Amino acid sequence: MSNEIEIGRGKRATKAYSLDDVAIVPNRRTRDPKDVSVSWQIDAFQFDTPILGAPMDSVTSPETAIALGELGGLGVLNLEGLWTRYEDPTSVLAEIAGLKSESGTRNDPKITAKLQELYSAEIQPELITSRLAQIRESGVVVAGSLTPQRTQQFYKTVVDAGVDIFVIRGTTVSAEHVSKSTEPLNLKQFIYELDVPVIVGGAAGYTPAMHLMRTGAAGVLVGFGGGASSTTRRTLGIHAPMATAIADVAAARRDYIEESGGRYVHVIADGGMGNSGDIVKAIAMGADAVMLGTALARAEEAPGAGYHWGMEAVHEASPRGDRAYVGTVGPLERVLNGPSHETDGTSNLVGALRRSMATTGYSTLKEFQRVDVVVSPYESDRY
Repeated sequence: MSNEIEIGRGKRATKAYSLDDVAIVPNRRTRDPKDVSVSWQIDAFQFDTPILGAPMDSVTSPETAIALGELGGLGVLNLEGLWTRYEDPTSVLAEIAGLKSESGTRNDPKITAKLQELYSAEIQPELITSRLAQIRESGVVVAGSLTPQRTQQFYKTVVDAGVDIFVIRGTTVSAEHVSKSTEPLNLKQFIYELDVPVIVGGAAGYTPAMHLMRTGAAGVLVGFGGGASSTTRRTLGIHAPMATAIADVAAARRDYIEESGGRYVHVIADGGMGNSGDIVKAIAMGADAVMLGTALARAEEAPGAGYHWGMEAVHEASPRGDRAYVGTVGPLERVLNGPSHETDGTSNLVGALRRSMATTGYSTLKEFQRVDVVVSPYESDRY
């Protein structure tokens, strides 16, 4: 059955669904949440929870990467962020949190200009080394992220520093980037030559995800233009509703397993998941794990102090994000594992995932990917 609709005589489009448009349906036995496993393994690394902290300065610092690792997740440090531009970024973070909007809105051009100014400081390779060493000394898995544009410049520094998992993350990442002015990153050759697993993305459809899987990536990030701080849809007109995007990339994973003779590439949902229900539905649509920004930016330990922004917000020529106020709900441990005092899904994220899996009768994440779903569009503020 075709999912295409006619917009007008000269244009057809595929109907796509956001996470708000779908819901899971219990239709089998139930389980005790204590009997449910939410563990996740990628390459040789085992995690108690399928939670990755997004490489955003408002979310992941060396300290929060360590804390998240000790709680069973994986914190990914942004190696182009404030921690690699300033010896002590504490005052810079405080300045960002203290910026006041003259217009009373979050998309204040003066705030954007100040962010661009603060991020114009040069990246210092020695700080990349020291920040990753700090995480490694704690004994947790070390993960760092670069954009495709900076990977060629800094990847040797990152690998020499002893990173365990290397993340190449951009608004969108293509295995077939074309440029007449610069030599593009050859992802397939690059990943082949590295001795560490690589997670790469974002991708928002079957074909680009399949191409990224063929490069040898261990995981593919799914998402484009989502999240509380992103304005990519407004500025570029590009957006990928997450439920459909995850399902399409999961289909690419299934077909790639057959094509490659059994190689499994992890699908990691990245963006647009602000509460526990979104995380549950992302796994149900086929994700193996989730990369969280807004949801973790609400933790007391988050370096953004209740504010949240991404690297898109500081682009020197085409900023595509705002500094958004997301508030604070409690310590990181309570955000992840409860107990919760909130009824809106902003804390006890892992506990809610366990309860949903138990309510629908599934005991592992891979089993839960088979759960029945329905299209049930609600406005996000309705019950």
